[in-house]
Amino acid sequence: MKLSYINCAKFSFFFSISLLCLSSCRNEKKIDISNIQVTLNIERFDKDLAKVNLDSLTVQLPLLEKKYGVFYHDYFGKILALGSTDDTSYYNLVRQILSGPAYQDLQKETDSVYKNLDAATPQIEDAFKHIKYYYPQQKLPKIITYISGFQIQTPIGTDYVGVGLDMFLGNQSKFYPALVESIPRYISRRFTPANIAPRIVEVLTREEMFPVQNDNTPLINRMIQEGKIMYFMKAVQPKVADSVLIGYDNAQMKWAEMFEGDIWAYFMEEDLLYESDYLKIQKYLAEAPFTPGLGSHNDSAPKLGIYTGWQIVKKYMSENTEISLQTLMDEKDYQKILKQSKYKPRNN
Repeated sequence: MKLSYINCAKFSFFFSISLLCLSSCRNEKKIDISNIQVTLNIERFDKDLAKVNLDSLTVQLPLLEKKYGVFYHDYFGKILALGSTDDTSYYNLVRQILSGPAYQDLQKETDSVYKNLDAATPQIEDAFKHIKYYYPQQKLPKIITYISGFQIQTPIGTDYVGVGLDMFLGNQSKFYPALVESIPRYISRRFTPANIAPRIVEVLTREEMFPVQNDNTPLINRMIQEGKIMYFMKAVQPKVADSVLIGYDNAQMKWAEMFEGDIWAYFMEEDLLYESDYLKIQKYLAEAPFTPGLGSHNDSAPKLGIYTGWQIVKKYMSENTEISLQTLMDEKDYQKILKQSKYKPRNN
């Protein structure tokens, strides 16, 4: 059994409180997905759980377990961290959660925003069709929605991707300002309905299709690995703005585009491209409000290693138009990609 995820925020909620961005990839190949059929299966665990009668948990929870299988155990055992679900000792904790004002308030807010997922469904379907176009044999997961207590946004497990709807309530949600110690605003500002499809695709891409090994590999390799991931995400979501895919706001996107030449020069002048010390290079790849060492007054865009790797891969594909997306994703010779990209950016 597996359960992996991105965007995890540890916060004991239930027990502690009662652009548009123009793509620089101008040589995208137009593809026809009109004849590709996908069956999008969305299951509303959050709604089913809300219907459970607290006076008959011993009857209704087993029914829920039967319907949701692996996800049921992942939800209570791992996402809510209630411990083992091998016996019924966790039932009392479930009763406390469901009867608590914190959960009920969050349930009410989630229901008001997500009576249904009609707004997100076309975007998810479109992305899944693109994935099937490039990878016909790829098994597509069902989508299971739930309330996480601000723990995990998009977990991926056996045959499913979960969507913690309480982490997509919109950046004006009353809940997020109270979470700043565990979920900084530079992260929660992306907790919007428009991010549901991109985050589903991201976790499927990173965790299932092309998992990246965070080993002691040089920064340039990590940059290009990440660049390939971003390039794939754009290929299967061509209508989604680059800023949404990488998680930038408009100002950060403009900053990265404006200073692309300086960013590359910084990596070379600081001898960072072939640095493999995790602690030294991770700050150029990790979530943060800005990238340390670049810009003035902390105004730089974050994750500039990922952004730059994406630009290298874009340039590589524009210089080698005969290369397919599948061939790109299979390519592990990162020096070849760098060399053949002829990447020599200038500030815009």
